[in-house]
Amino acid sequence: MSKIIKSINYDQIDIINNIIDLHIESGVIDCDPTYSTGNFYKNGKITQPKYKYDIKPQSDDIIECDCTKLPLDDNSLNSIIFDPPFVISKGPSLNKEIKKVSLIITNRFSSCESIPILWDFYTKSIKEFYRVLNKNGILIFKCQDTVNGGKNYFSHIHVMNESIKNGFYPKDLFVLLAKSRIIGKMKKQQHARKFHSYFLVLQKKKVNIPYNL
Repeated sequence: MSKIIKSINYDQIDIINNIIDLHIESGVIDCDPTYSTGNFYKNGKITQPKYKYDIKPQSDDIIECDCTKLPLDDNSLNSIIFDPPFVISKGPSLNKEIKKVSLIITNRFSSCESIPILWDFYTKSIKEFYRVLNKNGILIFKCQDTVNGGKNYFSHIHVMNESIKNGFYPKDLFVLLAKSRIIGKMKKQQHARKFHSYFLVLQKKKVNIPYNL
């Protein structure tokens, strides 16, 4: 009996390899437009992409590039993996504990100043990826929901809706579970602490989706 691929996992490398096995016929991801330090590829279990971009390259083999304006022709890629910022940071907090945790998270993942700015960035990126992907091309979009200003923002829903609106079919979804998170002290917890993130598998295909998430 062949291996059963599950939708949940504690290891993001396993998730990515499962997505490749299920949805990327070539077995290789063509492009990583937010490559950073290449954490996905460090253990050698995932092949380095042909095209590696970042707004602030960390090594000489990374091309400096805004992922909303890729130096690629239309319909030139079969697959993309996208791991964008998900953190909201407006600057230093008066609360020392929150400030400490915020700096750790921001330094690790980078951030945007507000939810509208973050989500606008997601939408512009989706449109650009649609342009450069071939028909039936695959976009792997890693995202995490967040709480800002005492409100829940379900980024994975926004990404799904924007992807559908711009011509993608939501082909699959994987959930990455975390055994621990960086947590600061809080006077009163208002929302469940998020111990998960998503890998959305989106396929370039003009279809009529009879729902809006």
